[in-house]
Amino acid sequence: MTENNILADKSIDFSIRIVHCYKYLMDEKKEFIMSKQLFRSGTSIGANIHEGIQAQSKPDFISKLGIALKEASETSYWITLLNKAEYLDESMFQSLKKDLDEIIRILISSIKTSKKNLQ
Repeated sequence: MTENNILADKSIDFSIRIVHCYKYLMDEKKEFIMSKQLFRSGTSIGANIHEGIQAQSKPDFISKLGIALKEASETSYWITLLNKAEYLDESMFQSLKKDLDEIIRILISSIKTSKKNLQ
């Protein structure tokens, strides 16, 4: 399995976790605004990774992964805010953050490797 497939798999798993978190925030916490932002950015990570896999060129691939990295950064903001606002408990926050940090590390590594291979 290539690194990109691992990344794709992890992004799907993370997106599913985001969907469940979104449902929890809507149903249990009655939080409708920040949860929608989390849903959009958190699921966009995987969408951009999957678009990148089908990229037309190496620069297009790097661009899509760059967008995924930006969405991951935004997602980190929303889970941190939701934790500090006491909508997400510490264990849920840490678990999501751990998975997100792993995706971010792989994205950064993939982007660096792809840029190096371009030269």
